[in-house]
Parts: sequence; structure tokens; C-alpha cells
Amino acid sequence: MGARDYTNGARLPGSGGPDVAIRRSTVRRSLRSIERAFADIESALKRLAHRVRQAERSTGGRRGRAAGPRKAVTLTPKRRAQLKLQGAYMGYMRQLKPAQKARVKAVKERRGVEAAIRLAKSLAS
Repeated sequence: MGARDYTNGARLPGSGGPDVAIRRSTVRRSLRSIERAFADIESALKRLAHRVRQAERSTGGRRGRAAGPRKAVTLTPKRRAQLKLQGAYMGYMRQLKPAQKARVKAVKERRGVEAAIRLAKSLAS
């Protein structure tokens, strides 16, 4: 589908040309042209809506994943504790300046996450 010219070459008053009364036939032609443009837009939107519905059906309404049953996530107590530590570490690190972050990272490498969280907590407050 190529680009259409919906103006039919009609010039409106104040559009750079002389102020000349537009004939009724010119107005009718312009209105038909506008109606065609709206019809083209409507059909394009219908096609788009159809494609969106197809995509939703194929993914089950979820974004970014193929359709299929979801696996239930089970967290062990050990993993839950790790996530809690990670959240605390990240929460404190967000508050620190770059030099302080480097210092906390070094402590994390040497002495572990718990020590790094203690240091980050003291630096953040």
C-alpha cells in the first residue's frame, strides 16, 4: 500500500496562495479524500487489532514468553536467606558514593557479605 495524496491539489485560503473562495466541488473532493484517509486508517487499525489478538492468543496474554504452563517457584530457606542478604546489600549500596562502594566491595571480597552489609549500613547512616 503506497502513500496517497489526500489533498487533490486543493489550496486553502491563507495557505500561501491568494484568498480565493473554494468551490463546492473542491470542498466535496477534499471531503471525499479525507473520508478515504479515515477509511484507510480504520482498516489499518483493524489489521493491527487482529494481529494483537493473535499474539495474545499465542502467548496466553503474557508478554515476552512463549505460551505454556508456568513452573511454580519454590524457595528453600537457604535461598530465601541469600535473597534477603542480597536485598540488604543492594539497598545500602544504592545510598553510597562511588568511593564508599569500592570500599564495601573490597570488604565483601575479603570478609563476606555480612561484613560488607555492616560496613555499608554504618557508611549510609
